[in-house]
Amino acid sequence: MFCLLIAVMLSSGFSEADLPAAEAPQPTAKAVVITCHQMIDDGLYRSIVRRADRAVENGADYLFLDISTYGGLVQSADDISKYLILEVSKKVHTVAYVSTEAISAGAMISTSCRDILMRENTTIGCSAPVSMGSELEGAEREKIESFVRVTFSRAAEANGYPEALLKAMVSQDLEVWQVKNRQTGESEYFETEFLPEDPNTYDLSHKKLIVKEGELLTLTAAKAREYGIARAVVSNLEEAIGFIEQRDGVTFEQPILTLETNWSEELVRFMNSPVVVSILVLGILLGIYVELNTPGLGLPSMLAVSCLIILVGSKYLIGLANWIEVAILVLGVILLLIEIFIIPGFGLTGAAGIFCIFAGLFGMLIKNAPDELPWPREPLEWDILIDNLAGISGGFLVFLIVAYLLAKYVMPKGLFIRGLVLTDTVPAAALRISATGADESSQSELQIGDIGRIVSVCRPAGQARFGDRIVDVVSQADFIETGKKVVVRQIRGNRVVVQELEEDQN
Repeated sequence: MFCLLIAVMLSSGFSEADLPAAEAPQPTAKAVVITCHQMIDDGLYRSIVRRADRAVENGADYLFLDISTYGGLVQSADDISKYLILEVSKKVHTVAYVSTEAISAGAMISTSCRDILMRENTTIGCSAPVSMGSELEGAEREKIESFVRVTFSRAAEANGYPEALLKAMVSQDLEVWQVKNRQTGESEYFETEFLPEDPNTYDLSHKKLIVKEGELLTLTAAKAREYGIARAVVSNLEEAIGFIEQRDGVTFEQPILTLETNWSEELVRFMNSPVVVSILVLGILLGIYVELNTPGLGLPSMLAVSCLIILVGSKYLIGLANWIEVAILVLGVILLLIEIFIIPGFGLTGAAGIFCIFAGLFGMLIKNAPDELPWPREPLEWDILIDNLAGISGGFLVFLIVAYLLAKYVMPKGLFIRGLVLTDTVPAAALRISATGADESSQSELQIGDIGRIVSVCRPAGQARFGDRIVDVVSQADFIETGKKVVVRQIRGNRVVVQELEEDQN
């Protein structure tokens, strides 16, 4: 019977093409989501590179950037933009999903993706550069704006966004018009000086002013969709993923992996914030201040070293500090330690150490290659330097205030570290000084003018023997070697201030 049916079909002229075709399955693809939240800085740039590289290594075909930011450092945003356009987009399809806002540097990153999808009632735009150090005016403003405009023009050219509208997000002296192309029926956008003149191609009589001079363009999701910046307006990330699936005819493997910043990246970003930099500088200065006014090598020096390591390490991890600058800083610390503990007095070694420390720290405030002089070349680099100097200056000012308060109100009363700061000279009457000797339980009397010998080098704190007693002493900013004769010049609080005495003196 079956053979008879086939014979009838063939004799009737039917072929396989006349049979109903089965629906072809959609190809599968792999999508990965990475978050781009909060401030745009070098730490986030390095995090995005790490996560995007991981997504590519795992075979991702689509990379969704979940963007929620009010902006940040222009240089970091440009680094991310170049990375997305020049490297990532050649390997995967990039999609920016604006979940809350993409303002300033966030808009730069969003337009660097091949597609922009915006959640309902979100915003994008307002990308004019600003300076924390001073107001940008004249040629300086134009120099920075021209750089940012070119960055947006690069994104528009690479991903098909209206270039005039993107430039209007940067400069407020542009007028942008919407003109309908009669041939394509699509709206196009032109700056005033580049308006078309052919009425046969463009409907010039009905052109519409979109951006007025003196305004910066910021768009809602609906307007961004209308003007061709956003490909679609969606309710959530799942709908954004579904839109791409439907538009491109693919089905994404489930579950979709989301890569977020890890704790170490967030910690590095936190450590480089101006407030934390101020605290670290405060810790370094206070540690040095306390250590120079107390005998021995203890907690104050550990605090200073720890804060210095954290400060330098955080700068190194985000690329501001290179190995040469770290080496110069370490050399400076070594020279300063040699001057304090080995070479008496203060001379060329100490001065060279201080210079190396300041040179190393200054170099870490500017992003430069090891073979480049650490000096700002562009206004944007000056902004980075000013931001870092603001954090350091804040820490220094707080240190001055804290040191003054400790010296005036706390230290003399022994509430923090007894004798940390020298107080007013007491009368020449005998004071009871803690000392060691044959009878350690006894309290020995010491008076101004008493003569003894150094038994533990004063740098400037040390110990001296007066008779059968060993007393903690502080020299008057001098290095006094073991065995030298000293005289008590002042007794302040529970601290004894001594001065080296020439051997031929009584």
